[in-house]
Parts: sequence; structure tokens; C-alpha cells
Amino acid sequence: MTLKQQLTDDMKTAMKSGAKHDLGVIRLMLSAIKQKEVDERIELDDAQVLAILDKMVKQRRDSVSQFEAASREDLAVIERDEILVIERYLPAKLDEAAISAAIDAAVSETGATGPADIGKLMGVLKPKLAGQADMGLVSKLVKQRLSA
Repeated sequence: MTLKQQLTDDMKTAMKSGAKHDLGVIRLMLSAIKQKEVDERIELDDAQVLAILDKMVKQRRDSVSQFEAASREDLAVIERDEILVIERYLPAKLDEAAISAAIDAAVSETGATGPADIGKLMGVLKPKLAGQADMGLVSKLVKQRLSA
């Protein structure tokens, strides 16, 4: 079952059970997926869906920090609740050791040796680690690995 199909099934379940909060967040996720499919006229696979969900989580974390800075804890709580629902559909996050192992494997696969190969290495890592790791952290670790 694809992630998109799972979201659709969960939306139906939330409708039947009356879980209005979950239903609203699932509809937001499906809407973002559908928007991307319509814009690019493609059918998204699970990796692309995970990238969209990861982006949604980042946006909400950004909103939480802005709401907290503006002393709007009521709005920050809503965003945190949405993050919890979205994260149910994301795979477990990898720790730094697992990310480093993936970087080492990609370095041996691509033959990357220096800072000029960062783009090539990130091109290999991004599809493999989508939704499983913070790509900002991956980029930082890649730069450290290739500059050493």
C-alpha cells in the first residue's frame, strides 16, 4: 500500500470515527500532495510524498518558533499537534551514526573526494534519506566529511 493510499484510508477512518483534528491534518497532507501532482502533472511516489510531509513538518516547526516569539502559545499548540499527526506517516529519524554510515557508503559508491563532489554526493543521498533524516544535518556532515 502506498503512503498516499494509506492517507486516504486513514482519512476515511477519521471521518467515520469523528476524529476532526486528525481528519483536518490528513486533508491538508492530501491537498499538498494533490497540488504537487497537478502542478507537475505526475503521479508522486512514496519518496516524493515523504519529501512533501517533511516540508510540512519543517513549516510547522518554523511557525511554532515564530508563535512562541510572539507569545502566542495557543497557536503554537495547534501547530505542535499538527506536527504529531504528520510525523505518524514519516519513517523514524536516523541518528547521526546511521547518517554517517550512509554518507560513507555513498562516498565509496560515487568516489567523492573533495568539496567539488558535494553536489554529486547529495544527489545520491537525498533520495535514500528522504524523510528519514534532516537534510540540513546531512549536508553539514557531508561537508565535514569531504573537507577533512
